[in-house]
Amino acid sequence: MSNVAIVLGAGSGTRMKSEKSKLLLEIDGKTVIERSVNAFLNISDVDDIIVTVREQDLETFANLLDDERITFVIGGDTRQKSVKNAVDTIDSADMLIIHDGARPLISEEDIENTVIAARDCGAAAVGVPVKDTIKVIDGDNFIVDTPDRSKLFAVQTPQIFDFKQYKNALEKSLDDGKDFTDDCQLIEYAGGKVKMVTGSYTNIKITTPDDLPLAENILKSR
Repeated sequence: MSNVAIVLGAGSGTRMKSEKSKLLLEIDGKTVIERSVNAFLNISDVDDIIVTVREQDLETFANLLDDERITFVIGGDTRQKSVKNAVDTIDSADMLIIHDGARPLISEEDIENTVIAARDCGAAAVGVPVKDTIKVIDGDNFIVDTPDRSKLFAVQTPQIFDFKQYKNALEKSLDDGKDFTDDCQLIEYAGGKVKMVTGSYTNIKITTPDDLPLAENILKSR
């Protein structure tokens, strides 16, 4: 048995306005995907890493990520389908660790803390308390509710689950025709509970061109 990390790298990243995958863009001399994957190569609790990738990026990713613990799977056209493609290649595992390849600044400490919480609770995710007041609006953009900010977290990744629990939840969602954009939501839908681990605001997701200089500034401050 082992702990397997799935690093999602098959997204198109249209908001980055780049012809190539945003994960192949560089932050201080290393690509986004290298930084994301390397964080997990340094964790003793991670035995194997599966990287989901677009078919056109497979050769480039394989050349960048040359480690015997890394394998590659062609991703699907949604997040959930990409995860399923990776899960289908796993015969058995203890914990499943799912991480966005576009979060290259995840710290080893946050990964390890989330692994510990998942072992205790069966499912855990890293996130940060929401700083802004959140408003719920109706179809005409009028405010209809203001949730209690003290109970709100912005979820990040990694999100870590007992492998059997995740696989059962995935099968249920597929049977019910559901396709979730967040893995915690998939577990919640199947009746499970996920422990939230407080992480760092620097664990940003590279989404738009403005995120690249921000990430470089964060690296310089460490």
